[in-house]
Amino acid sequence: MTQTAKPAVDIRPAMFPNDRTIVGELFLAYAQSLPISLDFQNFEHELAGLPGKYAVGNGGALYLAYTTSSTEPFSEQVIGCVAIRPFTPPESCELKRLYLTPESRGLGVSKILMDAALCKAKELGYKEMLLDTLRSMTPARRLYEGYGFVETEEYYKSVEDAVFYRLVLRANY
Repeated sequence: MTQTAKPAVDIRPAMFPNDRTIVGELFLAYAQSLPISLDFQNFEHELAGLPGKYAVGNGGALYLAYTTSSTEPFSEQVIGCVAIRPFTPPESCELKRLYLTPESRGLGVSKILMDAALCKAKELGYKEMLLDTLRSMTPARRLYEGYGFVETEEYYKSVEDAVFYRLVLRANY
């Protein structure tokens, strides 16, 4: 049985305006991978206004996952992203746009991105993290539940297949 070597991954905060194009491309790929339209979230406005609600100065954060997949110089690639934004009630944040390129899935990168988002949320003083996903996104739901997220009531009007989660942020997750 042959094992595929896991690539080295580096998680870095997105820097605006330099990373606007790559973040926009990842967000668009995320939206296109879904079986629903994100129009109900005013997605086009979000793309046009990046970093917008994810801006560091607004209590948000946006991280990019980089990997070097070959020995060629300048072969670094962005393979994923995750964002957090402040949310109501105060001291709450919402996890958004966790996305990995298809070829980088199954390598544990989603956990590295989740760790970065949770660490930043705690650093910013948030007491809970909310998120929504689709019932059909079983791997994502397993990931969130593995971190201790529990299903909660709908906290905004969403699509029919949506599932809402909540995690109380503690020192150890």
